[in-house]
Amino acid sequence: MLKQMKKIIPAILLTFLFSCVNNEDFSIPDISTEDPIIPESNITTFSAIKSLYEQAVNNGNSTAKIYSDTDLYIEGYVISTDKYGNFFEELIIQNKTDDSNPDNDPRLGFSISINASNLSDTYQIGQKIYVKMNDLTLGESNGIITIGKGNAAEVEQIQASEYQDIILRTNEIADILPKIAGFETLTSADLNTLIQLENMQLNRYEMGRTFSAESFDEFDGFRLLESCETGVSVFLQTSTFADFNALVIPQGQGHITGVFSRDYGDDFNVLIVNSSEDINFENTNRCDPAEWECGLAETLGANNLLYQDFEDQSNNRFVEIEGWTNYIETGTEAWEGYSSTSSNASLGRSCRFQCASSGDVSNIGWLITPPINLDEHDGETLRFKTSNSLADSSFMEVLYSQDWDGNEATITTANWGVFAHAYIVQDTDSFATWFNSGTIDLSCQTGTLYVAFKFTGGGIDSFDGIYELDEISVDYVE
Repeated sequence: MLKQMKKIIPAILLTFLFSCVNNEDFSIPDISTEDPIIPESNITTFSAIKSLYEQAVNNGNSTAKIYSDTDLYIEGYVISTDKYGNFFEELIIQNKTDDSNPDNDPRLGFSISINASNLSDTYQIGQKIYVKMNDLTLGESNGIITIGKGNAAEVEQIQASEYQDIILRTNEIADILPKIAGFETLTSADLNTLIQLENMQLNRYEMGRTFSAESFDEFDGFRLLESCETGVSVFLQTSTFADFNALVIPQGQGHITGVFSRDYGDDFNVLIVNSSEDINFENTNRCDPAEWECGLAETLGANNLLYQDFEDQSNNRFVEIEGWTNYIETGTEAWEGYSSTSSNASLGRSCRFQCASSGDVSNIGWLITPPINLDEHDGETLRFKTSNSLADSSFMEVLYSQDWDGNEATITTANWGVFAHAYIVQDTDSFATWFNSGTIDLSCQTGTLYVAFKFTGGGIDSFDGIYELDEISVDYVE
């Protein structure tokens, strides 16, 4: 490790002039202090530090400790604040004020774990800082790269008595321009950085809820946000200790700015705002889809109109069933047969959509039933089962159309609504469990109905989940 660091920073002894800071009172940042003088030769990049951590992981280690015989610094900007209670004992920093020149200098971010509160009294959002990396440790905490003290096994907090000698602030307060991107295009390289999502809204089932003051919220509240352009969703994570936790989330649509991160269990992606003012949902025109109005049925008919369990399909081969449509909207993947006896076992042979190794930026696939005539019988119902493997923000919808003409060329131009009462496995559900949809009542409508199982995901690591589907059944009373 020492030899590697010598390639980055020359091994020379240096004397530094540090700013004089009053350690007793940081309620108001002292803007009169002198900036620390750090020679350029002693500043390395976020990329170099991240590479050392990745090399350590590749060698079987869980952490990387920085050793250098000279003082070694990274230069960055603060993008988080604990002023409003949504961040606690950490600073999130990134290396750039915007997303320019991503090829030459990719935008990266780190979390710094500090055993101290009221960090916003010392470090403001946008404040340029230097972090003295000597003897610090990098590791993964809750799925994000974190800087702290530590050992070969874990990252520990920088203590209150020492963090001001490690994280040196300057007088520069920069405007941080968030990366404006579709959520589906973000990768793990965007973690710990400030992003802005456009044309977003709170999911219709979350309407009227507070940020994190509901009876079921523990430690953090998770509220589902969705894109009006792509339908892609992401959880908004808010601490129950946040000053704004009891506010009702705005219910229009617009843009939201926050830190891209992972939940505490490292199970799914989240967006964390610094304050409620980071949400601008002022457009009152929501983009909710039409909903099937029949609700759930009280009675399940004894007669079967359509049943599919995929037992006659071939593993890892695209589903081919007479009368069904297996359509690729984008990418190279489609619904395929699979069977497994592992921890994520199939129901005999099942159907799945897997995009983890597709190499595609976007994968959208439709599996559509044959036409269902709602005029021939009474008491029609729909049932199915779903499961997933590390959904990673990919998602599945169960849709319906009463005006699709059965041609692949018109799938995306037909009107599709959603079966709002059908339960589909969620990103937060238990791994390897199959969930029943419930019995959806189809009998309140007439005419011809198509049911579509639509997957949206992609080959990038933050969007490459797997959804499983089985035992699709349409029944009727008489």
